[in-house]
Amino acid sequence: MSTEKQAREKMAQQRLENEHLQESMLNRAEAEVQQGDNPVTEDLARQQMAQQRLESEHIQEAMLTRTEAEITE
Repeated sequence: MSTEKQAREKMAQQRLENEHLQESMLNRAEAEVQQGDNPVTEDLARQQMAQQRLESEHIQEAMLTRTEAEITE
């Protein structure tokens, strides 16, 4: 298997794992928000979900950039 194909497969696998992890965390946070009636907790949960999305997007972008650099070398 070529290095390029391996890199693509690894990148796809990592992306799926990250998406699954993010979805699980968001589902858990949403469930916690729905269970509570505390507006401070709800706001904190929203902020944490937004932060998690940003971090996940940043990680994915970094992985894509690194993989593209490895492929073009």
